[in-house]
Formats: sequence, structure tokens, C-alpha cells
Amino acid sequence: MTWQGGEGRADVAAGPGRTGAPHGQAAGDRCPPGGAGAGGGVSDRERLARAALTRVLEPGDVRGGRWLRECGGAELMRRITTPDGSAERLGGMTASRLAGYRLRARTVEPERDLAAVASVGGRFVCPGDREWPSQLDDLGDARPTGLWVRGRPDLRLWALRSVAVVGARACTPYGAHMATTLGAGLAERGWVIVSGAAFGVDGAAHRGALAAGGATVAVLACGVDVAYPRGHAELIGRIVEQGLVLGELPPADHPTRSRFILRNRVIAALTRGTVVVEAEYRSGSLVTARCAQRLGRHTMGVPGPATSGLSAGVHELLRGEGVLVTDAAEIAEMVGDIGDLAPPRRGPMLPRDHLDPVCGRVLDALPANGLVNGREVARAAATSADEALGKLYELHSLGFVEREGDGWRLTKRPTCQGDARRGGS
Repeated sequence: MTWQGGEGRADVAAGPGRTGAPHGQAAGDRCPPGGAGAGGGVSDRERLARAALTRVLEPGDVRGGRWLRECGGAELMRRITTPDGSAERLGGMTASRLAGYRLRARTVEPERDLAAVASVGGRFVCPGDREWPSQLDDLGDARPTGLWVRGRPDLRLWALRSVAVVGARACTPYGAHMATTLGAGLAERGWVIVSGAAFGVDGAAHRGALAAGGATVAVLACGVDVAYPRGHAELIGRIVEQGLVLGELPPADHPTRSRFILRNRVIAALTRGTVVVEAEYRSGSLVTARCAQRLGRHTMGVPGPATSGLSAGVHELLRGEGVLVTDAAEIAEMVGDIGDLAPPRRGPMLPRDHLDPVCGRVLDALPANGLVNGREVARAAATSADEALGKLYELHSLGFVEREGDGWRLTKRPTCQGDARRGGS
């Protein structure tokens, strides 16, 4: 089927924000940028054109994004498919590029794609829809043409309070444990976990959120009706039931290496911040983090062993603008609202921590073994004999020392759990 400029059925799986605009508009009509209809939504003709363009333009095509911004999806498709010379006048259009676009455009069937995604309970969301996450507009001309979405929740509302947790596919048990713990902890705090459904850290983060009964979003580098990787078919199915699965590519489309990299910009832009759990120097997860930095999002990293190559990329991130985090509370403090603070970190309080400075010096003046009289203690503690004696009786009442005749010594089994030894623990 050849593109017909919106003359065919455009109401199939139109998704939220439809305005019911009449069909059959003249092929040469120029839509406003974004294709807004009279009601402020997206017209059927524009939605159909953008669905078609997801097969014509590759994700992240900046030139295509600029043309979309300048003339809208319906007009861009008309120019690409009509040999009237209008496509050649687009800035940056070359003969070879136009030939490639037209080769793809010859076989597009947007109605079929919309019906296919509707058959699996999905929808197509465009810029201008109520459900469109406006933070994706920060990508400028590299923003998605539209998003194919599966799952019941509202994408825009979920994206408002979301965090990306990404990392190595071949992660260590430590990395999997940290990703699961962070996913569960953030989900329990009401945050939506966004990741790429890949093996390793991505899958662990999704599972952590699901196990906590929380919300999670998988951003795929293929069609949303394709379970990739195949080993995560069950996980992706669970995410569809409990959360959202989305992608830029139309139904049944396949992933490629470049599409995985380009997918990462959507993860970075969609969320308030990105957390990297284990990544080598040349990891795609670092691409997500750097994109998040360029967009002004928070960038965080979970440290690992200095000897682990899988933590080398994270450590390099932390040497730059990345912030070190170790648990969900610290992440929430970074990306959350004012007052959403992590609890203060401190070691356990020991009995000698409650002693005043003079008491501490008197305690330190007692030898590890043997008896010593009060005058010797006073000299070692640099205090008077009377003050030293008073502090010794105070320490005796607290169980730190015991008296034998005129001498004093440390208790053999002190109640301070070994902290009575010189210098503490």
C-alpha cells in the first residue's frame, strides 16, 4: 500500500488526544508544526502520517525531526511521497537521502500498524497528545516522531516521577543485587523505574520494582509486540500487565546495534535522573548517563570494587559530574522534592561515645593490664588528682573500671563491648 496522504482509515488505535478531525483533507494542505487539531490534540491525518514516518525515519534522525517541526508529519509525508519537487527544497535533503526515504515510504501501511498495536492492547502516542511526556521535547529535533505504547497506565503521569536504572548486561552478582535492591526501594517510595529490559542490570531493576508491587517502564529498541531479548519474554509480559512497554519503532520491527544506542536518549530524557549500576568504559549505559547530563538531568553511579572492570566506567563517571549513591534513599534525595532527604549516615553509638573529654582521657590513662593508683592516672591524663579520682568513680559506676585496694584497672569484661581499651575501637 502506498501512502495516500491520510485518505484511508486513520481512526484505528488512534489513542488519547484524538480530536475526530474530518478525513479527506487536500493532499497539499500544510498542517501546523506538530499537527495540532482545532481542539488542541492531534488530528487523525497527522497521527496517521507520524505512524507512517516511524517506518520512514530512523530514531534520532535530526534532519527529519527538523522537517517535522517545520511542516508537520502530514506535510512531510506528502513531500516525501509526491514527486513535485517540494521534498528537494527541504533544507539538508539530498538525492540519495530522499531516495532512501521514498524506498521505505512505498511500503508503509500505517493503518495496519495501528491495528497491529491495538490488537495487543497498545496505542500510538504523538507530540500534542495529552499523554505525551513533554520532557521528551528537551531532545529538540532528536525527539521521537511518536511512541508505540503497551500497558494501561498514563505515560505522561508515570514519567513525571521516574528514575532510570541502567547498567551492564553481563553484570556480577553484586550488580544484580544492587539493581534489584534499588528498583524495589525506589518503587516502595513511589518512583517509577525505567530501564531497557535487557539482561543483567536492566532486568534486575525491573524485577525489583515488580517484586515490590511498584511501577516500571521498559523502553525497547524494537517493536513493542516483539519480546527482545527472547529470554525476557516472560518479564516483558509482566511489565505489560503491571506497567508500560514503549518504543519508537513500529510493530514487528527488529532491533539493531545503533537503535539500542539511540534508544538510550529516550530513557535519559523521559526520567528525572539516571543511575548506572556497573558499566565498563565502553558501555551503552554511559551513553545514557552522558545524554542525561547534557539534558540537565541528575546522573548517579553505584560504586564497586576498584579492581572490577565492570565498575571502571561507573568510577570514571563519578570522577566527573556523577554523584555517588548507595541506596534508594540517596537516589530519592537527588531526584525528589525539597525535604526528601536520606537519613543521616553514622556508625553505631558506643558507650564511651557518651563520656565527656576528661572522662575519656582518664579512661585512656589506665594501662591495658595491671593496677595503677589515682595519682598516676592524674599525671597521665593531665588533670588534678581530685578530678581524676572523681572521674574514676564515675567510670566505675558505668562499668568501665574496677577498684582493688588503692589501685584501679580496666574491667576484665567491660560492659562497653571492648571499647574500654586504650583508644577505643
